[in-house]
Amino acid sequence: MLLPLWSVPGLAQGNSSALPDDPSSSLLSQSGVATPPADSQAKKPASSDAQSGNLAGKQTKRILGVFPNFRSVSVDVKLPPESVKEKFMEATRDSFDYSDFIFCAALSGVDQAENSIPEFHQGAAGYGRYYWHVFADQVDEDYETEFVFPTLLRQDSRYYTLGRGGFPRRFVYAFSRIVITRNDAGNTTFNSAEVVGAGAAAGVSDLYYPSQERTWTKTGQRWLVNVSLDGATYAIQEFWPDLNSRFFHQKN
Repeated sequence: MLLPLWSVPGLAQGNSSALPDDPSSSLLSQSGVATPPADSQAKKPASSDAQSGNLAGKQTKRILGVFPNFRSVSVDVKLPPESVKEKFMEATRDSFDYSDFIFCAALSGVDQAENSIPEFHQGAAGYGRYYWHVFADQVDEDYETEFVFPTLLRQDSRYYTLGRGGFPRRFVYAFSRIVITRNDAGNTTFNSAEVVGAGAAAGVSDLYYPSQERTWTKTGQRWLVNVSLDGATYAIQEFWPDLNSRFFHQKN
């Protein structure tokens, strides 16, 4: 049985806020207890779902707040072609980010422990030789593959996240970016900037390595390492939005 209007709290004093926004909705249940509108109940889970999905497919400027991720493009984002200046600035940021100095320090320690280049010897002086060679290799490769050849060949060196499909498909896609990229017009093309650029960087390193390290085999090994590291980087960039959305919730 419906209660008379004057028995509803607030109406007797002329408080119209007690009326529902939708006149057709029930003000009271049959038990006489006021029930919130169905819309308000549905909004809460929808809002939480939206918040949890905000990071899906979205790249951040850094991975784990440390490692540079400046050239990764979020899922379905379309960007205009980069200017020559923008390509230069991206290569510079990637080459001289603070995390690069840490990475080179760790890699130099591993190389020295393995005595990978006996001519560098051991001790602090030997570590210094390993360090500046590793750092020079990285800077050279970054500029060749992100600025010099992308500018000359009018290619886009940024990583465009796939973000769809199962793990095998996305993993293969990530590594395929070694040989497949976009040109400045947005069309798919052979990634000559990466392949040729990494080779050119390996060739330039012959200028400052000991003579024993300048053979075709050694130069080819450095080229292969450059390309392999870039492929592994693409794979990390591809799955970073998933890991971030699920575990880390990093916003920028």
